[in-house]
Amino acid sequence: MRTEVIGIYQSGKGYKAISKALGLQRTTVRAIIHKWQKHGTVVNLPRSGRTTKITPRATTSKELQASLASIKVSVHDSTIRKRLGKNGLHGRCPRRKPLLSKKNIRARLNFAKKHLNDCQDFWENTLWTDETKLNYNNFAKMSGPKFLQSAVKDSLQVIANA
Repeated sequence: MRTEVIGIYQSGKGYKAISKALGLQRTTVRAIIHKWQKHGTVVNLPRSGRTTKITPRATTSKELQASLASIKVSVHDSTIRKRLGKNGLHGRCPRRKPLLSKKNIRARLNFAKKHLNDCQDFWENTLWTDETKLNYNNFAKMSGPKFLQSAVKDSLQVIANA
């Protein structure tokens, strides 16, 4: 997009014509052109500040600590956790119970048994809604072998008791 702005600008068009042609704000077009005039490029330039000590190659805090210790670099635990979180690796525990309670599993099973032989018209007139509350912060906790085992075990117990 930035190179298109510069190309149109070099052909002799003004800010207003460029902004209409590309659907950008005039201030955005102006900023792109001024950056190109000042630096000769439109790519993102490096910013000031300390460079990071951690590279994105390692995936766990243990691997990071081992690799950094081997090159004699001391990094605080909170720095490691922040960097892992920034790269999408959060230290979370798996959820301890399934989303459905035993009461809800039993109710669903009873509904399925009750309406097992209903005609097609009944199902076409049925409105299906999902009112399950999902907490997006804990959504990652619902995966894993513990969650799966407990969900399967609970379902089998309800089926056996029915």
